Amino acid sequence: MTSETTEKEATKNKTSDSASSVAATTKDIAEKLEKLSKPVFEFICILLPRILQMWNKLCEIWNTLDDNIIKSITGFAFCFCGGMYPTVFAGVQAAEQGGRALLVRSLNDLSEEATRILNESEKDDQEIEKKKADLSNQEYMKRKMLFVLQKMNPDKVNTALMNLYKVWFAVIAVLVVQFAQTIQMANSIADFLTQPADHYAKPVVEAMIPREYHQWTPILMEWACKTVGMSLAWTLASIRAAFASSMQGGLMLARSGLVALRQRNIDLGGFITVHDHSKTNLDEYVAYGFAALGFLFQLYFRLSPPFPLNIVLFPFHVAEWILRYGVMKASGAAM
Repeated sequence: MTSETTEKEATKNKTSDSASSVAATTKDIAEKLEKLSKPVFEFICILLPRILQMWNKLCEIWNTLDDNIIKSITGFAFCFCGGMYPTVFAGVQAAEQGGRALLVRSLNDLSEEATRILNESEKDDQEIEKKKADLSNQEYMKRKMLFVLQKMNPDKVNTALMNLYKVWFAVIAVLVVQFAQTIQMANSIADFLTQPADHYAKPVVEAMIPREYHQWTPILMEWACKTVGMSLAWTLASIRAAFASSMQGGLMLARSGLVALRQRNIDLGGFITVHDHSKTNLDEYVAYGFAALGFLFQLYFRLSPPFPLNIVLFPFHVAEWILRYGVMKASGAAM
């Protein structure tokens, strides 16, 4: 047997061992996921109804508010949080023109369908307990998947999902145009940083990683430059959005608040003598104050909500990054 044949046999054995190792690892991961599937499903069945209940309660409270209170709340959000979530607020404004009512109706349809299926699932769990059936995790998940498919209204769910996709596409199309300058700025910054990164950062990175991985250095440099470019561009866009939204929200809050106080015969101890904003400059003076406070508030906290407000607004944070990625992806600038 020649040395070449020996090397081939060794390579073959190494490949076989590697494949066996990968198969064993995959099997181990699958077994662990199978063990976790039932607890995860039960956790979702406990958590989801509470989220849906909270959503329905908030919708009921929101529907009881009059237009001026709603405008005041919206103005407050724009004034103090507009720069923290610029794409979310821009997306809300785009959805107003692209089907907000359709979006809300579709979400309500999905909520009703999920609530109905979860209630039926609880009854199914009670039947399993009565029969004292000892189902494995795999059998339990298979039963639940088939149960959901049997109880689900496919036409209702499909229509709701299609409506959500239409609104999403319309919102992203508007946001791509609105944030085109931000995307261009991100690409320009990344291109500007490419040469300095190759000259100064590349030797440092190559010294830190083994030689056999040096082929990844150009990719790492490109990712790093794009990340820095996107961070700087979106930060500048957020500051610009904070400035504009604080003025817009401040004026909306002052004028709608003035009308809401008039409707309730509140004059703040004689401070408000005229409730019609067309006959007084009070709303403008108050709007200037709200705009300054809102803009300074956002800058003081570095365009990020403070604790514990960040916990309450975490869904908006997730939505902000999803929309940003959608905008970058649609424009072809995402990594």
